[in-house]
Amino acid sequence: MGQQGQRMPSFTSEQLAAYLDDALSDGETAQVEQALRQSDKLRTQLRTIMTERDRGEHSIGAIWRRQRLTCPTREQLGNYLLQVLDSEQQDYLDFHLQMIGCAFCLANLADLQALQKEPPSQTQRRRRRFFESSAGLLRH
Repeated sequence: MGQQGQRMPSFTSEQLAAYLDDALSDGETAQVEQALRQSDKLRTQLRTIMTERDRGEHSIGAIWRRQRLTCPTREQLGNYLLQVLDSEQQDYLDFHLQMIGCAFCLANLADLQALQKEPPSQTQRRRRRFFESSAGLLRH
């Protein structure tokens, strides 16, 4: 029996909003994306949610999620990697990354980890490119 005999999973508005916020697990995100490819109705539902957001959902919770107010800064994530934060901050970031599984912060953390592992010669080249691209600006 082909795909026509298979029933598409249904998703709540909350799940689709979480998809837009990158707040779903990798598996859940893959399920939503698969369903979106196959369902005009689901794509319409997602567009409706996006339109409502664009009009401005102004609840405290919506603003909190959009502005990522519970997410650490990139500098804090770097300090987390170096384990130089006080124990309360370190514990909070453990919770935020491991229990909540914030996709945004996990991606930032993975990027920082990759930068930590790059060879010194590559780091030097990157720094030189940054300096050369801004050297003209420094004269002014």
